[in-house]
Amino acid sequence: FDPRHYLGTHCYGFPKTGPHRLRFLLESVKDLRETLKKKGSTLVVRKGKPEAVVCDLITQLGSVSAVAFHEEVREI
Repeated sequence: FDPRHYLGTHCYGFPKTGPHRLRFLLESVKDLRETLKKKGSTLVVRKGKPEAVVCDLITQLGSVSAVAFHEEVREI
């Protein structure tokens, strides 16, 4: 979870992620974790800036050969 997603927007200061969306995200992540657990896997969830969190995870894991990501599309 990127803390920057819970700050006000640059246009009008409204929260980018309000309480209803946050609840939906938390429930979705919980459901995904439970589904993966039933299949013998797991889900890593972290809070922080992705560029720092991913770097830390790679360091912790030690044997990462590839990392895939996507960039959020921003409307102007």
